[in-house]
Amino acid sequence: AGVRGVAAASSPCEKACNPRMGNLAHGRALRTDTACGRRGAERFCSYSEDAQRRCRSPRCGRCSGDHPGLSHPPAAMADSPFRLPRTWWQAAQDALQETIRLDLETAFYFTHLIMVFKSPRPAAMVLERSQDFGETWKPYKYFAANCSATFGLEDDVRQRGAICTSRYSSPFPCTGGEVIFRALSPPYSAEDPYSAEAQAQLRITNLRVRLLRRQGCPCLPPGPAPQPPAALHYAIYDFIVKGSCFCNGHADHCSPVAGFRPVKAAGVFQVVHGKCMCKHNTAGPHCQHCAPLYNDQPWQAADGKTGAPKECQSCKCNGHADTCHFDMDAWLASGNRSGGVCDNCQHNTEGQHCQHCKLGFYRDLRRPFSAPDACKPCSCHPVGSAVLPLGPRTFCDPSTGDCPCKPGVAGPRCDHCLPGYWGFGAYGCRPCPCARSCDPLTGDCLSSSSDVTWHNEAPPFQAVLNESEPTWGWEDEQGFSALRHSGKCECKEQVLGNPKVFCGMKYTYVIKTKILSAHDKGSHAEVSVKIKKVLKSTKLKILRGKRTLYPESWTNRGCTCPILNPGLEYLVAGHEDVRTGRLIVNMKSFVHQWKSALGRKVLEILKRDCN
Repeated sequence: AGVRGVAAASSPCEKACNPRMGNLAHGRALRTDTACGRRGAERFCSYSEDAQRRCRSPRCGRCSGDHPGLSHPPAAMADSPFRLPRTWWQAAQDALQETIRLDLETAFYFTHLIMVFKSPRPAAMVLERSQDFGETWKPYKYFAANCSATFGLEDDVRQRGAICTSRYSSPFPCTGGEVIFRALSPPYSAEDPYSAEAQAQLRITNLRVRLLRRQGCPCLPPGPAPQPPAALHYAIYDFIVKGSCFCNGHADHCSPVAGFRPVKAAGVFQVVHGKCMCKHNTAGPHCQHCAPLYNDQPWQAADGKTGAPKECQSCKCNGHADTCHFDMDAWLASGNRSGGVCDNCQHNTEGQHCQHCKLGFYRDLRRPFSAPDACKPCSCHPVGSAVLPLGPRTFCDPSTGDCPCKPGVAGPRCDHCLPGYWGFGAYGCRPCPCARSCDPLTGDCLSSSSDVTWHNEAPPFQAVLNESEPTWGWEDEQGFSALRHSGKCECKEQVLGNPKVFCGMKYTYVIKTKILSAHDKGSHAEVSVKIKKVLKSTKLKILRGKRTLYPESWTNRGCTCPILNPGLEYLVAGHEDVRTGRLIVNMKSFVHQWKSALGRKVLEILKRDCN
């Protein structure tokens, strides 16, 4: 009843659902140990009784396997009970015990059995099922007129839920007596039909009935005539095995299992098939696991009590994978929210959700990340690009495509020298031998002017758009290459003019310093310097020696203005960040290559005009 109710709850299968139920014996071969007339013709008689249990006249006949009209094979139990109600199977006269067996091609739900006997019902029998195609068997129910004497078991007439019953072992009626068994009878009747406990009771691959003790019809003789001889044989009109395809509540229709060929039977037009047509993003012959791209949460059977379908949830693979699998460690790490791990990420992506580009590729922000060409190959110059500590290969920044450059090399591809450097080659570029720019090929100085022109920049540092972005571990000798200049932004020329303008900037520190190296930290940049002289400090204690400057303009404006070339000395005037203890360099700072005359002039302005 539980499975039927779920099936009727919602026909399109939005909720828990179950395929149509039917007689599992239809279209399949029932097997018995014997059948009357197999070894030659047999005569038999059968008896019935009236309302006062007096014997009616016996009905006798002949059974022969060679004549279809006289044979009574096992298949007669599985034909249509409505179109052919008077056909039956009959055991051989000498069969003291008998077995009826139904073998299924796959697992099915079994709900109840109805047997209609032509002969008196057995004095003892047992119904058994297998869930492993006949390797092992377990009893469903024992039937006996006296359970304790026959099987040593309690009778469910007196003890509710006992495994033996005397309800169906009386010889009366001598013909037409029924045996009925419900698989979800107490104590299982309240179970969710898709729970593990109910499945252990309902799921079968084989069913068999062992008829252990036959009995005749003990009807009363109609007159003073002696008791007629008992007709001892087993005979059954109908063997109805009600059940359905086993789909865990995730299908409402089933198709034939591969290789299954139904057995034709008289009056039978519908067969219960065993391969589920799965819904709720499930898959498998019994919808027993999730579909290939729907393993983000653990598979569950539907809930037969509440009707909850318990659909499988799709993995988040960004369109770069065809399958995923469930990983318990990922599930627990996410707080039981997501355990799907994408398989074989395509389109040069990687990660649990194919959510970032592989090393050697970068994210093209002009394309949606679900696009097949969202990850483009790095195009680092083979000479000017540096090899990272991650391995023997050169990889670009996976979020921008910019390449790690050798010392003194610039450009997104690391294909030319920085201003102030020359000699592009296997070891990078060398500093110019003069204070200003030089010829990038020969190193010859281009000008001796004392003015400093700022005309270079680095691209803006992107936010972390790609979760695979490595931590760039720049060594000191790689120095300025971390800035990745692109030449897209020009800096204004800085000139020390009106002292009032200089004082009006209210610089909190003025120092003479030598630039040692620069480091790209991803979210910000750091410049290592050696302070040689402190012309002014306010709240922070600034000592001579190594210190770090923090250029704000790299992340806030996208430029490296003002330029701080490694190896050169500068006069730097800027502002202190007292909260973090940092010396800040930005577009308001005054930065000039150091000259003694410039230092004297600034010191004089500080003493004379800024007090």
